[in-house]
Amino acid sequence: MDQHRENLRYGVWALILAALLWLTGPGSAPHSFLQQGCMSLLVYLQSGRWVSPADGAPPESPDAQTVPTETGTAASSSEKPAKPPTPYRLTEADEKAIAVQSMVPYDPDFVSILRSPLSWDLTGPGPKVLIVHTHATESYTPSEGEEYKESSAYRTLDNRYNMVSVGDEVTRLLEAGGISVLHDRAYHDYPSYNGSYSDSRRSISYYLEKYPTICMVLDLHRDAVELDGENQLSTHATVDGEPSAQLMMVTGTDFRWRQPHWQKNLGLALKLMAVLEKRNPGICRPTQLREERFNQDTSPGCMLVEIGANGNTHTEALRAAGALAQGILDLAYGTENG
Repeated sequence: MDQHRENLRYGVWALILAALLWLTGPGSAPHSFLQQGCMSLLVYLQSGRWVSPADGAPPESPDAQTVPTETGTAASSSEKPAKPPTPYRLTEADEKAIAVQSMVPYDPDFVSILRSPLSWDLTGPGPKVLIVHTHATESYTPSEGEEYKESSAYRTLDNRYNMVSVGDEVTRLLEAGGISVLHDRAYHDYPSYNGSYSDSRRSISYYLEKYPTICMVLDLHRDAVELDGENQLSTHATVDGEPSAQLMMVTGTDFRWRQPHWQKNLGLALKLMAVLEKRNPGICRPTQLREERFNQDTSPGCMLVEIGANGNTHTEALRAAGALAQGILDLAYGTENG
C-alpha cells in the first residue's frame, strides 16, 4: 500500500472513531469501550500491530509504536463517598504510631516529616492514582484448592494469583470510593528479571507525562525471605477479625542517587502508616528508609509497598490490599494538623 492510501485509511478511521466517541458521550459504557478500541486501532493503523489494553502482555517502551497496558477508569459520581471532603487530622496518637527502620545514615525529624502538609483531592477530575508492578509475577504460597503454574519459584504469569490480582483489588476499591485509577498490568520482570526497574520506569514516565493529574504512584510488591532453607517469611496481622498479611512502605533516598522528592515521599508513607495503624493496629511493619531510589525520583507521591511475603497466602495478601485501599481513601482529601 503506498503512503497516500495509508494516510487516507488512517484519516477515514480516525474521523469515524471521533464521530462515534462524540455520539456515545463521555462516561457511557460504549464511550469507554470505544476509547479502548480507538487506542488499539490507532496503534494498529500506525504500526500494523494490535495492542489489547487487558491482555497482560509485556509492554514495549512508550517510544515504540505501542503503549503500556493499562486498565482503570474514573468512578461515576454515584460511587463517590457520601462524606464531605474532610482532610485527615493528624494527632499525637499518629505520631506515636509511626516506626521507621533506616538502612541509611540519616536521622531526619520523622514527626516533622509526618506533619508536613498533604494538600490534594484524590476525588477530583482526571486519573489520580497510578498502580504499577515492577515485579508483577511475584506470587504467594498457595492455599488448599489454589493451583497455578509457576514461571519460577513463587512467581507466576497467572494474573489470578500474582501481583496483578492484588493491584486489581486495590483498583476496584479505590474506584468504588470515587478515586480515578490507572492500573498498569504489564510484566516488567518477565521474560527477564534484570532491568525490571528500568522497564517500569519507562511506563511510569509515560503515564506521568500523559496524565499530569496523577498524584500518587503505587508500586506494589511482595517481600521474600527464606528463613531456614525451607520455610518462607510469613507476616501476620488482623483485618476485620480475619488473618491478613502485613504492609511495609519502602522509601528511597538521595544517599546514592539524585532523589529530590524523598522527604515528601517519606511523609506520605508515614501518613499512610498512621491511618493504617489507627484502623488496624499491627497491620504495618516499620517503614524502611533505603539507599536505592526505586523510581521514586520521578514524582512526589511515589511509594513502594510490600504486601505480605511469599510465605503468606494470596487471601491474606488481598485482605491487606483492602486495608491499604481504605488507608488511601482516608487520605483522599489530604491532611491537617490537630
